[in-house]
Amino acid sequence: MARILLTGGAGFIGSHTAVVLLERGYDVVLLDNFSNAARDVPERLRRITGMTVPLIEADIRDETAMAAALAAFPVDAVIHFAAKKAVGESEADPLLYYDANIVGTVRLLSAMRRASVGRIVFSSSATVYGEPDRCPIAEDAALRAANVYGRTKLVMEGMITDLVRTGVMDAAAVLRYFNPVGAHPSGLIGEEPRSEPANLMPYLCQVAERKRPHLNVFGADYKTRDGSGVRDFIHVMDLAEAHEAALRRVLARDGDFAVNLGTGVGYSVLEMVAAFEATTGVKVPYKIAPRRAGDIAECYADPSLAADLLGWRAGRGVEDMCRDAWRWQSRAALTNGE
Repeated sequence: MARILLTGGAGFIGSHTAVVLLERGYDVVLLDNFSNAARDVPERLRRITGMTVPLIEADIRDETAMAAALAAFPVDAVIHFAAKKAVGESEADPLLYYDANIVGTVRLLSAMRRASVGRIVFSSSATVYGEPDRCPIAEDAALRAANVYGRTKLVMEGMITDLVRTGVMDAAAVLRYFNPVGAHPSGLIGEEPRSEPANLMPYLCQVAERKRPHLNVFGADYKTRDGSGVRDFIHVMDLAEAHEAALRRVLARDGDFAVNLGTGVGYSVLEMVAAFEATTGVKVPYKIAPRRAGDIAECYADPSLAADLLGWRAGRGVEDMCRDAWRWQSRAALTNGE
C-alpha cells in the first residue's frame, strides 16, 4: 500500500485518521511540532493498532526540516492537518494564523514540489462559507469566511487547487468539515487541548468532570429554534474514514475536488448539552454568555457530494459522539491521576 505523510498527525483528527489508515494497510508517517498534541500519541496508536508509527518532530514552517522529512520517508501523498484552528484566537492574533497556516502551507507545498510529491488531501473547514444564505450548505455556496481562521483556510484551499490547475501538482482533495467531536472507542485517543478548550465538546466534558464550573453558551438570541447556535457535529471516526476515502480517490485520479464532510443534521448547543446529559447521566451546568466575534447562527452540511464522489456517509449519531467523548475524558483523567 501507499506511504502517506500526515502533517499534524499526532493531533485530534490526524491521530484518528492514522488509526483508520493503519488498519486499512497504509504505511503511515506522522509529522508534528507538538504545539497542540501529546507526545505519547504514537505509543497510544501502537496500543490500538499493534503497529509502530514513524514520527518526525518538525514544524511545517521549517522548509529545511520538511525537505529532510520527505527525503527520509519518500511518500505517495500527504494529508495536511497541521494548522492553528481556533476562531477566537484567530481574531485575537491574526498574524499568528497567517504565519502558521498560510506560510506553513506554502513551505510544505514547496517541499512537496521539490520531492516530486504531487498528491494531497487537505483539511479545510466549513468556516470558509461564513454566514450561509441557506442550510444545508452545498459546495457551490458562496465562499465568504467571517473570521481570520476561515480566511486562512480559503487561501490554503486556493493555493492547493491552483497548483493542480497549473500542473504543478497532480491531485488534491479539499475536505470542508463541520464540527468534529467524539473519540476513538478505545478511549486511548481523543481531543486533548493544551489550554482552555475552544470547541464545545471538550469544554462540555471538562465541565462534566468538574474541572470547570460551567459551560458558556455563547449567544442565546440567534434566530434558531432555541436561540443557541446550530452546528453539524460529526464523529471524528466518521471523519477519519472520509479521509481514507478521499485519499483513495486522490491516489487513483488526477484533478481536484472539494467536498463537505458532515452529517447533514444541525444540532444546537443546548440540544448537545441535553444529549450529553441523557447519554452519560452527568449534569452539565451552563450559563448564557455574549456572542463571540466571528460566530454565526446556523451551519450544517449538504453531504451528498461526498456520498457521490467518495461513497462515504457519516454513520455515527450524537449518542456515539457523547459516549465516546466522555469515555475518552474519563479515561484521560484516570491516566493523569486526577
